[in-house]
Amino acid sequence: MKVLFIGGTGVISAACSALAVERGFDLYILNRGQSDLRPAPPEAHLLLGDIRQPESVASLLGDMTFDVVVDWVAFTSEHIETDLKLFRGRVGQYIFISSASAYQTPPSHLPITESTPLHNPVWAYSQNKIACELRLQQAYRDESFPITIVRPSHTYDPTLIPLRGGYTALHRLRHGKPIVVHGDGSSLWTLTRSTDFAKGLVGLLGHPAAIGHAFHITSDEWLTWNQIAQALADALGVAAEIVHVPSDTIAKFDPAWGAGLLGDKTHSAIFDNRKIKRLVPDFVCTTPFARGAREIVDWYLADTARQTVDSAFEAMVERIIAAQRGA
Repeated sequence: MKVLFIGGTGVISAACSALAVERGFDLYILNRGQSDLRPAPPEAHLLLGDIRQPESVASLLGDMTFDVVVDWVAFTSEHIETDLKLFRGRVGQYIFISSASAYQTPPSHLPITESTPLHNPVWAYSQNKIACELRLQQAYRDESFPITIVRPSHTYDPTLIPLRGGYTALHRLRHGKPIVVHGDGSSLWTLTRSTDFAKGLVGLLGHPAAIGHAFHITSDEWLTWNQIAQALADALGVAAEIVHVPSDTIAKFDPAWGAGLLGDKTHSAIFDNRKIKRLVPDFVCTTPFARGAREIVDWYLADTARQTVDSAFEAMVERIIAAQRGA
């Protein structure tokens, strides 16, 4: 089966690329070839191009057709229009990588299912993903464009620390400094290892029953944000000093951080994965975050070059903590 990944070397997509070639897919990867951290599998065909330059990509693709196209890097309706123009009549299945943050925020019912409404009044990122989905659903209805929509939630690999600030958060834990956790840290969250997510995504490639449908693909492990922070501290062998700060207070100091909190992470998000499991029976998440946290810590501690402290972020954290303690 001939599959094209647009992107293919990101946190989530790299694991899917590796599993796709392992399972015998004839994988093509279209990107700019700039990822040294997660290079494309040697078995894949690398097409060097920039999807944001559609005319050059059209020339690069020529008259190639694909059984499946997966776009990992479409974020706006304009990106979707580019894909529709490029792949009409030359693809058997088009998979759009959306986001679980597109679901109703805050959710009125838990767990979240694929029938949960799409409505995020806060975060522009999620609003754009919703617009992409609506355009694709229209293309499916009006012209039978063969869509499948996939909504990942918070997916990580050893390079991605699920706390704001990246390594700086680990640095603070390592050196006995307090870290910020939004709210009271008790909201429930779902973290999914990229290699687990890949089992679900690759299982959908070329699956005829997936056409016209949306799926989220997440772990069934539910953790509070306090537990997430504690798992990273445990992996480091240190005690975690957590300062709880309201999300709207954080937003006053860092609007981008605040948008991701108020539009997503402030609210509990747990998912019913029965739909993906019905189509892909071998989708089973086998990496609890306690193990994932150790993988993250081991990756960062293995090389001092990875241990970059963002001094501006650290200074802001100190100001947030001072303001909260003063309040």
